[in-house]
Amino acid sequence: MKLVKITFWILWRVWFYLLIALLIIILFPLLVLSILKESWYPFFFKLAQFWAKCILWGMGFYAKVHYEATFSKKQSYMLVANHTSMTDIMLMLVIAKNPFVFVGKKELAKIPLFGFFYKRTCILVDRDSPKSRMAVYQRAQNRLNQGLSICIFPEGLVPEDESVVLADFKDGAFRLAIEHQIPIVPMTFYDNKKRFSYTFFSGSPGIMRAKVHPFIPTLGLTLDDKKNIKDQVWNIIFHELSSCSYKR
Repeated sequence: MKLVKITFWILWRVWFYLLIALLIIILFPLLVLSILKESWYPFFFKLAQFWAKCILWGMGFYAKVHYEATFSKKQSYMLVANHTSMTDIMLMLVIAKNPFVFVGKKELAKIPLFGFFYKRTCILVDRDSPKSRMAVYQRAQNRLNQGLSICIFPEGLVPEDESVVLADFKDGAFRLAIEHQIPIVPMTFYDNKKRFSYTFFSGSPGIMRAKVHPFIPTLGLTLDDKKNIKDQVWNIIFHELSSCSYKR
């Protein structure tokens, strides 16, 4: 029985990466076309959403999302969620209704095929470089001026210790939200760690539950409020992850 499980996990994990590559190859002409102009980004975003839905479906995952607030098409947002799995990217693309841009670590740009589009469409940051972190704000400003939203996983990195419920949040997402006076959208991803963590011999197909919490306005706030609003968002997500009510 153990050998059967190990064989399944190996084939299933390999299929995940093959599926990512296969879909990018199939969509390649349209993806290349969609990144020729920044103004065509909404078209790229629609393709990315289709790509994400196909991956989740192809891996046997079913997204079940509970919305406690409604997105407005004319509003930019700061999207934040807990970070536990590579599938967080796909689930975020499925959940969000408005086109957004990821702020993510530059190392992902080295992934074949995926990295080609990642570095041309996302805001890359070298977390060890203060200059790189400062450049993020300018690029985010440009994207917000185009009517796009921004997505940041505020834990920064996936905690190596999977017993950690929620790591401390970095300041970046909250500083940007306050500086640009855009609402913060807290989201809780309940099942991604259980379904597809970074532990190779683990996981299974099934439901991926998520909740979009009420938006937190930043209008009128200053950077003096940054810590309070960061703590508020952390507490919302931590409470949800610690509670069994919704997961059941």
